[in-house]
Amino acid sequence: MFATIHRIFYGIAWLMAVIGGLVLTILVLMLCVSIIGREASDLLHSAWMQSTMPGLARQLLDAGVGPIFGDYELLVGGLAFAVFCFLGWCQITAGHATVDVFTSGLSDRTRRWMQVLIEALFAAALVLIAIQLYDGMNTLARRRSTTFLLQYPLWWNYALALVPAIATAAIAVYMALVRLAEAVTNRTLIATAGADH
Repeated sequence: MFATIHRIFYGIAWLMAVIGGLVLTILVLMLCVSIIGREASDLLHSAWMQSTMPGLARQLLDAGVGPIFGDYELLVGGLAFAVFCFLGWCQITAGHATVDVFTSGLSDRTRRWMQVLIEALFAAALVLIAIQLYDGMNTLARRRSTTFLLQYPLWWNYALALVPAIATAAIAVYMALVRLAEAVTNRTLIATAGADH
C-alpha cells in the first residue's frame, strides 16, 4: 500500500518537474530571442544603419524585428509556475541542501525526529504559501487588475502558480507524514539523499 501511494506522489512530483523544466526552457529561449531582437532593433535604429541602409532597416523593423512584446510579464508568470513545479520534486527526493555539522554526532533516532520537525515546517510553509496564493488570486480577480503591456488579468499568473503550489503542498504534507512514520517506527521508509554541504 505504501509503495503504491509513494509511487503516485513520486510520479506527480516527477511530472511537475518535467513540465517545470519545459516551461523554464521555453522562457529561456523566449528571453534569448527577445534580447537578440532588442539588440537588432537598436542596431536597425542606429544612425549608421539609418544612413547606410535605411530601406533594409525599415523593412526589418516593419517585419517585427525587435524584443518580444510583454516578455517580462510572461517571464514573471512562467517563473512562478516553474519554481513551484520544482519544489515538489525537491521535497520528495529530499533534495534540499543540508548542513550536518551540528547533527552528524546525534543518534539516528534524534536525527529522525529532527527530520520530522523540518518536514513539518516545510509542509506548513508550503500550505501557507498555497493559501496566500489563492487569496491573492481572488483579490486580483475582484480588482480586475491587468498586466501593463499585455493587459491580461493578473490573477492568471496566480492561478497558474497555484496548481503546482497545491500539489507541492500535498507532497510536503505527505513527506512530513512519512518522516513521522519513520521516527515512530525507527526505520527508514524513504532514503534522505539531500544535498549535503
